[in-house]
Amino acid sequence: MLYELILSLHLALTKPKVLGASSVTLASHTISLENRWDTQFVNDVFKDNILLTLYYLDNQITDKTQIDWEQIQKPLKVDFTLKPTETFAFHENTLKEYSDNLVKTTNSHFIGSEGFRNSGHLIGDGVCHLAALIYWVAEDAGLTAYSPSGHNFAKINEVPKEYGVGILSPNPLGNLYIVNNLEKPVTFSFDFDGKNLTLTAVTL
Repeated sequence: MLYELILSLHLALTKPKVLGASSVTLASHTISLENRWDTQFVNDVFKDNILLTLYYLDNQITDKTQIDWEQIQKPLKVDFTLKPTETFAFHENTLKEYSDNLVKTTNSHFIGSEGFRNSGHLIGDGVCHLAALIYWVAEDAGLTAYSPSGHNFAKINEVPKEYGVGILSPNPLGNLYIVNNLEKPVTFSFDFDGKNLTLTAVTL
């Protein structure tokens, strides 16, 4: 009897503890921010605008006076989570059917007064590449994803053409909509290592 008690106590003390359920990767894709466009100047504008959007999305920047380009170009990790039925839109001007459960946007409008750079063609150029990456990952993760406007007018390197997104604020048709139609929360995790940007969608 004493032996059984000692054995039970030993097993209880040495049994591995489960600290929580492991996350499950639903989808993950990577793009190079050194390969956004063929000319260096335009590529750098695209890169800066993509990274600035992530800082606005994470509320690390809320107006242009806080912009430090040297800091922005450093490695960065950002994430946001959608609970079941919740919606993400790239900007706040949305189609009516996506407005009720809207919980997250990039918090930006990709304009000069917010510090976005001009490629010589358009202020905010490059944010469509970020939207396309989000669309690609969301689709592969099995979420409801809708892009009213494609990006057939220009290439998006490293992203399949069918995931091109045309972003134009304040037009609700120039937007991207992601709805978590799963039964568990889904987290979108962005990881910029200084050159490449990886987006991973995970759930528990």
